[in-house]
Amino acid sequence: MTVLIAGGGIGGLTLALSLHQIGVPCRVFESVPELRPLGVGINVLPHAVRELIELGLHDALDAAAVRTKELAYFSKHGKPIWSEPRGLEAGYKWPQFSIHRGRLQQILLDAATERLGRQNILTSHHLTGWTETADGVRADFIDRATGKPAGHHEGAILIAADGIHSAVREKLYPQEGPPIWNGRILWRGITRANAFLTGRTMIMAGHETLKFVCYPISKQAGADGRFDINWVAERHMPPTYQWRREDYNRTAKLDEFLPWFESWNFDWLDVPSLIRNCPHAYEYPLVDRDPIPQWTFGRVTLMGDAAHPMYPVGSNGASQAILDARVLTREILGLGMTHAALVAYEAERRPATSDLVMLNRRNGPEQVMQLVEERAPDGFGVVTEVLSQQELEDIAANYKRVAGFQVEGLNAKPPIVQRPATA
Repeated sequence: MTVLIAGGGIGGLTLALSLHQIGVPCRVFESVPELRPLGVGINVLPHAVRELIELGLHDALDAAAVRTKELAYFSKHGKPIWSEPRGLEAGYKWPQFSIHRGRLQQILLDAATERLGRQNILTSHHLTGWTETADGVRADFIDRATGKPAGHHEGAILIAADGIHSAVREKLYPQEGPPIWNGRILWRGITRANAFLTGRTMIMAGHETLKFVCYPISKQAGADGRFDINWVAERHMPPTYQWRREDYNRTAKLDEFLPWFESWNFDWLDVPSLIRNCPHAYEYPLVDRDPIPQWTFGRVTLMGDAAHPMYPVGSNGASQAILDARVLTREILGLGMTHAALVAYEAERRPATSDLVMLNRRNGPEQVMQLVEERAPDGFGVVTEVLSQQELEDIAANYKRVAGFQVEGLNAKPPIVQRPATA
């Protein structure tokens, strides 16, 4: 029997590669007609990078990504608040990678195509429903572009890796409604620009109402001597703002948000220049969903954003999807393609990710910027005089504990899925 995977994103493809690694057949079904390297930058944290390395993807990742060296927080005036080493520099055995989301997905897709065979990665297959059979599940699909049936496929279990707008979750929780918007808008883009700080630094500046994040996602400078710099501008909109919910991912108009950042020209980073020189920027609402009490129903379960969509605080969204895939694979290795394996997977992953969803709503480690804004909004004084080192360390330690990665614990743990002896 086969594992059916609805969704060919980062989580779904990682699951497919992991199942192949333990000798379990699977098939991936993706709604779009072609999987293309779209999107902007993301970070993959050491606990997730480790799992991708276990899948034999180190060289491809290292060639395409930047090894993040540090994470640094700044006030809206560009004054340093706090910084911490990341990845190898922090003492982990594995790096943190800053990478274009599309490049990461392409690396996973190329590996899956080579290992599973192109015939096991089906595009233009949008899941419309499923029924349980005597020994498994039958999933029905349509070609969403044409509305025509795309056939049905039978397998032992069905895994929903179909994102925040999951068709599976919608059927399991029909009264849930759309994702929850908290009033904040993200504008995201990639700009060719000079390196800043260490050249491998991820920065966050501002506070809860107005924030700017950026980091490099290209390892080598181009012929122009510049790098691809991924950036995110964020603003908490006033209650009177009427966001057009139908435009979930639309091309951004720079003049709609650039004025809020015009004065953010620090001596180490020119924020308005990054925004102004971006060829294509996109607007997104900052959304998530409330944690749900159950992921697994019979032979069907949720994973990744279908299970626990969360704010991109702490760079943990894609990383958690990767961990889902690996834990699920471990349980299938031990318990087979069974309901019991799905239940065991959920028992480990649902409480941990539910905590993380709620912690991210409280801004996780980014609380330090808001504390500085509240205590020294005019930018005068030394940051260390308004925020104690102990406060900084407590916030960071709590987030790492909930997110499930700490140097000592992670370095001491065995891989989630051991390589089979024949691999």
